[in-house]
Amino acid sequence: MDIVILAVVIAVVVLGALGGLIVGSRRRKPLPPPPPAAPDITAPPAEPHVGEEAETPREEPRRTIEEVDLPAGAGPVVIEEPPAAEAPEIEIPEPTAGRLVRLRARLSRSQNALGKGLLVLLSREHLDEDTWEEIEDTLLTADVGVQPTQELVERLRERVKVLGTRTPEELRGLLREELITLVGPEMDRTVHTENPAGGPGVVMVVGVNGTGKTTTTGKLARVLVADGNTVVLGAADTFRAAAADQLQTWGERVGAHTVRGPEGGDPASVAFDAVKEGKEMAAGAVLIDTAGRLHTKTGLMDELGKVKRVVEKQAPLDEVLLVLDATTGQNGLVQARVFAEVVDITGIVLTKLDGTAKGGIVIAVQRELGVPVKLIGLGEGADDLAPFEPDAFVDALIGE
Repeated sequence: MDIVILAVVIAVVVLGALGGLIVGSRRRKPLPPPPPAAPDITAPPAEPHVGEEAETPREEPRRTIEEVDLPAGAGPVVIEEPPAAEAPEIEIPEPTAGRLVRLRARLSRSQNALGKGLLVLLSREHLDEDTWEEIEDTLLTADVGVQPTQELVERLRERVKVLGTRTPEELRGLLREELITLVGPEMDRTVHTENPAGGPGVVMVVGVNGTGKTTTTGKLARVLVADGNTVVLGAADTFRAAAADQLQTWGERVGAHTVRGPEGGDPASVAFDAVKEGKEMAAGAVLIDTAGRLHTKTGLMDELGKVKRVVEKQAPLDEVLLVLDATTGQNGLVQARVFAEVVDITGIVLTKLDGTAKGGIVIAVQRELGVPVKLIGLGEGADDLAPFEPDAFVDALIGE
């Protein structure tokens, strides 16, 4: 009996110990988070009642517009409309008559190498062989060329010997006459823009890279507009980036229409379309700006010949103007020969003739090609392209 009681006591103790362990482990475990509280739901506003269920409107005090106080200084609200795109203002170019005379100061910057140098040498008391050799050197340095230099020196020697006396006025008059003779006053320097068939005159502008063909074409448009012509521009320089944009800007300034094509497109096609549109618009002149090309690149020169042939299918070419950089001197003559063989040059445009350019290049290039200098560029201004006038040119070279 005692054994049974002992066994019962032991069992109760064991069960009590196990119960304590279970309760302790439950106390150590974290309690799960309480469930989220239910959100407050705001009841939607009651819908307005209509008909018999509608409430009787309540009278509220109202103010008239005169009783409402406005902020101090407030005025009527004005809604500004965006400004409309304005058309570019059409410029009126400077008249071309006597333009070279007005630009004489710029041209005279190159007179030290030619005009004044010759006058100083001719004014010496004794004109011996050394002096005449210096005169020859001065002419050659001024890019006059070998053959024209020899001719001028021979005539000067003969006339100085006949004169006997050599006052400054006599020497200046003598030198002026001989230089004008070399320049060639009898040459036709008109830029022909009249087509005998009645259509527009077609002018193609050619030259090597960097001579300023596009700028010259734009300035030539101003010259023609100033003389009363309507002009269409053909942007056939499709290889140089922004060449067409540049030419179009020049045209917009004087109201000239510009025909252009895609960049890298066929220049002959653009030239053809320009002449076609010029005829349809009854324009006075069509100016075609071509891409600059090295005279040594046979493929590019052949392409230039193609542009000329394609244009002539639409209308005859009245002028082919070769643009030369006057600062290149005798090197420009090599370029001129090649271009003359490909497209039959009819006239020369000498750019950058102010500053470091030698005035004698006018004589040399005319002798080389047998065609006249028709236009000269004397600066960066829009109206610094002037028709060539032999008398004014020589007067600027030798000074007053």
